[in-house]
Amino acid sequence: MLRIERALVDKIIAHARADHPDEACGIVAGPAGSDRPTRFIAMTNAERSPTYHNFDSREWLQVDREMDDNDEEMIVHYHSHTATAAYPSRTDLAYLRSPLADPRVHRLLVSTRDPDEAEVRSYLLVDGEIVEEEVEIVESYG
Repeated sequence: MLRIERALVDKIIAHARADHPDEACGIVAGPAGSDRPTRFIAMTNAERSPTYHNFDSREWLQVDREMDDNDEEMIVHYHSHTATAAYPSRTDLAYLRSPLADPRVHRLLVSTRDPDEAEVRSYLLVDGEIVEEEVEIVESYG
């Protein structure tokens, strides 16, 4: 289960709406060894595409170094789907099954296909299979 603060989800949705009609992408980092996302980091979609996303490599290197310096790690990798449901695409599934994907990272998808309502869902890789997980949105972790 992904437990995440409402303020973080609101920032993810705002980023997705701002980048629409292109996919938005980013991460939410948290203390290393925890499962508590705390720091929102909007990334640049280097592809500038409505159907695909990829982190800008220079930006990712900088963010990765910042996380290392702050003893943080990626807890959530998010991206948006602009015209389809918040369900992994074939490209998403192929990446999630690749050796590059960290199975501990929550893969949060937000669909911006409806201008009035955002659909938010999260997935994990479990024993090589993509499994939807519950998303618990809380006001604070307190």
